[in-house]
Amino acid sequence: MITVTADSFPLARTFTISRGYKTTAQVVTATITRNGHQGRGEAVPYARYGETVTDVMAQIAAAAPWVTRQTLARDMQPGAARNALDCALWDLEAKAKGVRVWDLLSLPAPGPVITAFTLSLDTPAAMRAQAVQNAHRPVLKIKLGTPDDMPRLEAVRKGAPKSTLIIDANEGWTPEVYADLAPRLVAMGVALVEQPLPAGADAMLAEMARPLPVCADESCHDRASLPALIGKYDVVNIKLDKSGGFTEALALKAQAQQMGFGIMVGCMVGSSLAMAPATLLAQGVAFTDLDGPLLLAQDRDNPLLFNEHGIHPPNPALWG
Repeated sequence: MITVTADSFPLARTFTISRGYKTTAQVVTATITRNGHQGRGEAVPYARYGETVTDVMAQIAAAAPWVTRQTLARDMQPGAARNALDCALWDLEAKAKGVRVWDLLSLPAPGPVITAFTLSLDTPAAMRAQAVQNAHRPVLKIKLGTPDDMPRLEAVRKGAPKSTLIIDANEGWTPEVYADLAPRLVAMGVALVEQPLPAGADAMLAEMARPLPVCADESCHDRASLPALIGKYDVVNIKLDKSGGFTEALALKAQAQQMGFGIMVGCMVGSSLAMAPATLLAQGVAFTDLDGPLLLAQDRDNPLLFNEHGIHPPNPALWG
């Protein structure tokens, strides 16, 4: 049996990027029950990809009761609905067999990983205040993507002088703006820039100097995305909702590494249940951005542990 619910988690503060803002995390939870065992998966429908909560719930509800990971990959397109079902199936199998998901994959037990913490797009003064409040964090991810971003970056750097900085432009720059900013980003000690140009309009990246690593986010979904990224990007951001689940995300990670891309494991704004499978995916990668639960005012029961060592793998009461 498959059940699906829409769940809402209020955010601790308004979360703003170049495309808009949100005050709550609207997520969809799929639960699969078989032979007395339950598995859960969470997905975040994303308007950027034409997804709505209603549509994602309908796709999950229409799935066959005895769906498998193999039939999912065959019958459903990558996206939030497939992600929720795929993660629920991994959780279900682990619980039915009384083992952890990493045991199913013959992987060593995962450990904590340092995650970036995201600073929402705001005025320079407000972003400096955010930076001061979070200056103890080793990695800060800064939401930018406007023509007037340097004062924001300078304010963050003054507020958090010791943190490693990642920039996420969310497709908000033009080639001219990025060409002007890139050397200054390097001078400010920025370690990575995500999706500076719009997906589908990023061909100029192959012709521009890349003085710091450029990461494909909106331009990378699943393995089919990879050939078009060669020569334009250095790193790919793997998100479960984009790839369509943990199964495809594992395969995408392996193939991207074989092709020479660095790996970032990211997330939409969701609860600990959405992040739980990604903590396994994030083992050994260059960049991790799984701070979704830290942005919430209230998380799920049995939430992931965050401490000075990073984000820890889930306990089985949450997932896997």
